[in-house]
Amino acid sequence: MQEPTFLILTALATRPLHGYGIIQAVGELSDSEVRLRPGTLYGALDRLAEQGLIEVEREEAVDGRLRRYYRLTDGGAAVLTREVERLRRRAATAEAQLRDRGGIIPGLGRIAPTTP
Repeated sequence: MQEPTFLILTALATRPLHGYGIIQAVGELSDSEVRLRPGTLYGALDRLAEQGLIEVEREEAVDGRLRRYYRLTDGGAAVLTREVERLRRRAATAEAQLRDRGGIIPGLGRIAPTTP
């Protein structure tokens, strides 16, 4: 799963959001490292809706413009949960490799290599 998709699903995990709200949440979740443009976001939202991972919860008119709120489906939550677990396994593997190398592990500092 690509990082923008992961972040969109994560943004919708707690509450429904409209497009601009998703863009803001993704920026916050990524410490401003991922910046979604509207065209990219709406293409991703259409794709995620087609896959059944998100759905439109409601629509409302604001200043004459339609605002669509999206929510994570149960299937989307299951996919996000699996992705979180996959990323945890990858991070644990990287941490073990760094430990074996005697590298620096965030939060742990420099680690001496393990000796067999």
